[in-house]
Amino acid sequence: MDKSSALEYINQMFPTEASLSGVEPLMQKIQGEIRRVDASILAAVRQQSNSGTKAKEELAAATNAVQELMHKIHEIKTKAEQSETMVQEICRDIKKLDCAKRHITTTITALHRLTMLVSAVEQLQVMASKRQYKEAAAQLEAVNQLCSHFEAYRDVPKITELREKFKNIKKILKSHVFSDFSSLGTGKETEDPMLLQQLSDACLVVDALEPSVREELVKNFCSKELTSYRQIFEGAELAKLDKTERRYAWIKRRLRSNEDTWKIFPPSWHVDYLLCIQFCKITRAQLVDILNNLKEKPDVATLLLAFQRTIEFEEELAEKFSGGTGTARNKESASDDEEEGGEHNKIVSDIRKKYGKKLAAPNHEAEQDKDKQKDLSVPGAGFNFHGIISSCFEPYMTVYIELEEKSLVDQLEKLVQEERWETEEGSQTNILSSSMQVFLVIRKSLKRCSALTKNQTLFNLFQVFQRILKVYAAKLYARLPKGGTGIVAAATGTDGQIRTSDRDERMICYIVNTAEYCHQTSGELAENVAKMINPQFADKVDMYEVQDEFSAVITKALMTLVHGLETKFDAEMVAMTRVPWATLESVGDQSEYVNGISSILSSSIPVLGSLLSPTYFQYFLDKLAASLGPRFYLNIYKCKHISETGAQQMLLDTQAVKTIILDIPALGKQSTGAASYSKFVSREMSKAEALLKVILSPVDSVANTYRALLPEGTPLEFQRILDLKGLKKADQQAILEDFNKHAPAPAPVIKHPAVAPTVAPPVATASVQMAPSVATPAVSITPSMATLTGALANREDVLARAAALGRGAATTGFKRFLALTEAAKDRKDGPFRKLFNA
Repeated sequence: MDKSSALEYINQMFPTEASLSGVEPLMQKIQGEIRRVDASILAAVRQQSNSGTKAKEELAAATNAVQELMHKIHEIKTKAEQSETMVQEICRDIKKLDCAKRHITTTITALHRLTMLVSAVEQLQVMASKRQYKEAAAQLEAVNQLCSHFEAYRDVPKITELREKFKNIKKILKSHVFSDFSSLGTGKETEDPMLLQQLSDACLVVDALEPSVREELVKNFCSKELTSYRQIFEGAELAKLDKTERRYAWIKRRLRSNEDTWKIFPPSWHVDYLLCIQFCKITRAQLVDILNNLKEKPDVATLLLAFQRTIEFEEELAEKFSGGTGTARNKESASDDEEEGGEHNKIVSDIRKKYGKKLAAPNHEAEQDKDKQKDLSVPGAGFNFHGIISSCFEPYMTVYIELEEKSLVDQLEKLVQEERWETEEGSQTNILSSSMQVFLVIRKSLKRCSALTKNQTLFNLFQVFQRILKVYAAKLYARLPKGGTGIVAAATGTDGQIRTSDRDERMICYIVNTAEYCHQTSGELAENVAKMINPQFADKVDMYEVQDEFSAVITKALMTLVHGLETKFDAEMVAMTRVPWATLESVGDQSEYVNGISSILSSSIPVLGSLLSPTYFQYFLDKLAASLGPRFYLNIYKCKHISETGAQQMLLDTQAVKTIILDIPALGKQSTGAASYSKFVSREMSKAEALLKVILSPVDSVANTYRALLPEGTPLEFQRILDLKGLKKADQQAILEDFNKHAPAPAPVIKHPAVAPTVAPPVATASVQMAPSVATPAVSITPSMATLTGALANREDVLARAAALGRGAATTGFKRFLALTEAAKDRKDGPFRKLFNA
């Protein structure tokens, strides 16, 4: 216990003087407790002393036990060594006898095998001289096994002699077999019925010889069989591209006619398989020479026919030597046949009919660069027949690609010319029919090419598709309405203005939907081509550039819609400036130009909302609001003089226009993004409301109101507002001087850009280019209502009045608008008051 705790304890035990009488008993109790504790400590010390002594005794006993155990282990180890020595002495003689027995057994076995080897070699020599191939094959196997036992005795003279003799016998057998096989195919097999059986037995001998003997025999046989093929098709008559099909007919006949004869070869030799591989290599080399020696570009129909027949031949070989299970390409072709209604076999004939007339015209183009005609490597040659011959056609398929591109261009031009730029009645897609036809033509072209090749030619055709789709995007872009140009347009003030009819607006919506469809479908086309093309080209297959083209068409079309509506608003904007705002006697209902704006939007927006997707309709609305709000604001400056009553009427019109713009999504029957759109419109229209509030403010406080509502305004703008209020130059001077005295540090002037109908970038922004006033200088307005919270203290009464003015612009209710009129002027029985009391 610390000091304070001890004192508290004593005070608790003896709170009064009377309680001090218990000090002596307490002291005795404490002393007794101390004695008890001392006794306990002493007993514990004694007990610990006794325990330490006992532990030492136990440790000593354990040490002695360990020493005794080590002594016993040492004795056991010594006895074990003695026992081992005794056993070795006993078994020493037995081990010698066992080793001698093993050596004698090995010697007897070796001598017996040597006898067998000598006898077998002698017998084999006799069989070889008599050409007894069947017996010699079995004997060869036996001799080979016996020789394997004498590998360790190569240095023994007798063994060396036998091995040399065996080697010479194998040479004799090889020469006899090759000599007999040289007569195969000469007609002797028909004269001598036993010749085929003898050759079949000779194959057994070849299998018993080294593998290189079999390879050499098969190679010689294939070369001999193909000698006549080389001679026939290297001649001037058949060494032509249009004779390619006859090459494959020759090897098929050869395989069929010799099928029974070639059964002499064991199936494991795959003689027909190796013969076909050799045939393919020779054919490829000869076709490459034919293609290289062409003086002009190859006839595309002939080239495609040869290409198709080559692919069919490769398919047949792949199926023949795949065990009848079919290949992946077979299955893919089968699925394509099912889709096309079994017309796969008519591809070449269709292509020939298609290009027959076009090929009649002379072709004077330069020969393709021979550096590009390099021999394509054949992956897995000898194991995979796909492309083993047909790959040599790839460098020469340029003429096919050129004609495909010409055909696609012609069909595209025809489709665009026949396009009515209207959708069919009952159509649910709202896209132009030409777009679907374009992709249908592309799909057919892709089917034709993919049936022939899926390598470089297919990739080149895909690049053609990219160019065709870019051309179609350009056609859509060119179809959009253009602004007026030329001297007449400049003289009438319509230069750059886009005028659109109701039909034009529908057509623009169709173009937007069509471009969106093409954007999506072109991406799917790229995915399909990437799946079917050779993997080495898959990474290069994309439609990003094409999709960018269609995105540009969509952006241009939507901006054209905006500019078209802007042009329709021109008459209403002019009508607004012609209203006699200075002599207006009373505030009535919304002005005629507001009704005109409402009528224009009511006739156009429902159609646009029904044709455009929600995303593009929202983009259109943002652009339209960003255009109409600032334009209405700038149009106020175009008015000459605005009286107090005129400002009240214009503020009412402003609220009506704001309501009309806010109702546009409802007119289009689309509500996506309505909250952000409403906030955006309110922010844009608040500029015009703030300007009219400044015009409504009394002359003595107009400067403070201007600084409060338009804190970043410039003296030039303020002077224009004074002109709108109708103040004379002399009266303006004093107000301007006072305004300049209290003006804050100069800020950079932010000017509204001109609203020429130009192509907007494909990014939705919160502002749009507007046309400046003809009669007034550029106006710098920066909407920042948040800066009202940082206004100076001497503006508090101005802000209160501005708030009163704002109540009239915060709602469409006419009764709230009385707050504005009463704050501006005390009218009790004016026509404006009577209007709202009615």
